[in-house]
Amino acid sequence: MRAYFLRRLLLIPPTLLGVTVLVFCITRFAPGGPVEQAIMRAQAGETGAGGTSRGPNRGALSTAQIEQLKAYYGFDQPVHVAYFHWLGRVLRGDLGSSFTYSEPVWQVIARCLPVTLAYGVISLVLVYLISLPLGILKAVKHRTLLDMISSVVVFVGYAIPGYALGALLLVFLAARLRWFPMGGFVGDNWDDLNGWGQIKDFCWHAVLPLTCYTLGGFAFVTLLTKNQLLDNLAADYVRTAVAKGVTFRRAVFAHAFRNSLIPLATDFGQTLGALVVGSILLEPLFDINGMGLLFYHSIQSRDSMVVMGVLLVEALMLLTSNIVGDVLVALADPRVRFK
Repeated sequence: MRAYFLRRLLLIPPTLLGVTVLVFCITRFAPGGPVEQAIMRAQAGETGAGGTSRGPNRGALSTAQIEQLKAYYGFDQPVHVAYFHWLGRVLRGDLGSSFTYSEPVWQVIARCLPVTLAYGVISLVLVYLISLPLGILKAVKHRTLLDMISSVVVFVGYAIPGYALGALLLVFLAARLRWFPMGGFVGDNWDDLNGWGQIKDFCWHAVLPLTCYTLGGFAFVTLLTKNQLLDNLAADYVRTAVAKGVTFRRAVFAHAFRNSLIPLATDFGQTLGALVVGSILLEPLFDINGMGLLFYHSIQSRDSMVVMGVLLVEALMLLTSNIVGDVLVALADPRVRFK
């Protein structure tokens, strides 16, 4: 098993290499980069207010100035040379400097990463705290009124995308009823609040985003828990245990549920990765200053250094979460041996 996990760890560098090569080429050849934006800002000075001309050459850049801009932003090199130059800096722990924020990319990411991790961890805990008991209850009460009513809620949650629900919640609960804020991680008066006030302010701002974060994962894990537990409850070893005098409660939790944890452990890494990637859709919607909003703004401004930095961190987190899922599978089932 040690050799298996070692091979999985050794697969991370080539996977990251392939992903970064692809995205680097896309950002390199995408229109509207920093050089084009600088040229457009300079050419915008040709026309004054009301459309009056300020002169035919006012604000225009010469060929030498354009070449200086390309050299400044690193666009004067061939794409393969520029990529290996970027990769060499990454191996030294330098992700470059942001064109938009005029500061190192690491500092920009360091401000946003804790926000995304906070929502991701809280959402993951909520998903399993809600889904596991509900899945067990649905399996035990299979085909009862409780199971049917909860199934409607689960399937609705499974069908509605988180960002679509978020838009509806913002319109009705935030904009119209004003029960919750329109967005943000915390309020503007965060620094003026005491400890309990900061906790309430964070919870007030987090209700709507966390609802959207947990929606898809909650529905999937609930259905997975129920289906796996139903299969194990119908197995011969559970019926034999009950026939020998084991109580139904013990048969459920000590036998059937324990074996049902194996596919849940397999799905843990995927759920964790999905919550991290989901921030790209939900954070811009709720104006949460995390990695998702940073990635969105960086794409808009064609800040390729920040795009590459965020992508590198997100991809590393996804690959690591998959390995964590494999470790949990091995812990849940001692029979599993990866070869």
